[in-house]
Amino acid sequence: MPLHPLHPPRMNPILSVLAGNAVSPPPVWLMRQAGRYLPEYRELRAIKGSFLALCYDPEAACEITLQPVRRFGFDAAILFSDILIVPHAMGQDLSFTEGEGPRLSPRLASAALETLTPARHHYTPIWETVRRTRQALAPERALLGFAGSPYTVATYMVAGEGSKDQAETRLMAYTDPGRFQALVDAIAADTLHYLSGQVDAGADALMLFDSWSGTLAPSEFERWVIRPTAWLVDQLRKRHPDTPIIGFPRGAGEKAPAYARETLVSALAIDESTDLAFVCANTPDTLPLQGNLDPLALKAGGKPLSAGLAHIRETMAGRPHILNLGHGIDRFTPIAHVEQLLAELRG
Repeated sequence: MPLHPLHPPRMNPILSVLAGNAVSPPPVWLMRQAGRYLPEYRELRAIKGSFLALCYDPEAACEITLQPVRRFGFDAAILFSDILIVPHAMGQDLSFTEGEGPRLSPRLASAALETLTPARHHYTPIWETVRRTRQALAPERALLGFAGSPYTVATYMVAGEGSKDQAETRLMAYTDPGRFQALVDAIAADTLHYLSGQVDAGADALMLFDSWSGTLAPSEFERWVIRPTAWLVDQLRKRHPDTPIIGFPRGAGEKAPAYARETLVSALAIDESTDLAFVCANTPDTLPLQGNLDPLALKAGGKPLSAGLAHIRETMAGRPHILNLGHGIDRFTPIAHVEQLLAELRG
């Protein structure tokens, strides 16, 4: 049974923006705000062990999700988890190697999807983390659930790890499009189940991370990013019509307006390499945007941070906007620079 309807009605700044309202100052949260730049996270990680163990420990994952909200007063918490929970639940073995990143096996570049044995029980502790976090989080803070978009998840499943240009996956899409389509469709179906469970457990809004969409040619972007995302958004809306969905096609650049228009996401998240003024000029004024401060401007702090923030505030004046980074916060970002960001934003 869904838990979030048991809470009293609330309208926090994030949900207000996602409903199409301009809020001043804009609400703020940061991608990867729960993680390695926080000393409290590092302390808990040292006690609990591996990253994957933390993801599957609802008590620890709830605590990590809440840590940055507790420290900084962000307007939203985002679930502490990983986009590779979906391939793990679809039957691939998953591990994280310190300094090398994730490893998935068998690699679908050489193994068939049909040989995998689904393990959907991996979703259960994630849903429990959402449930615990929503109960612990103040009503004025939004709780964001998330998943990787089908194309980005497919790049890891095919290669068995991250890659610089996703060449192996893109080659499969060209040479065996039927097989790749079946994989993308399977990921989309599992992602629908996973995200729907997050909403039932208490997530107020959802975010779809397409971290590697920028490596695709325009026609391939339409087929492998826009189409499956549009299907997923449509299916989620049928199940949860009141749940906003933020889409993040990282690296989409000039394709970002088409992504927003054709997927019908509730809000468009923009990476730091994309011209914010271009997106504003080519999307409806009512479309909420999220982003797009350079994570390295935040890491630098001082004048670069102030200048980046001022530019975004000026460009987004009067428009529904959630302040965020253009990608995840760098692990070596000083706490004082996050404090500077919030002081200048809210001062």
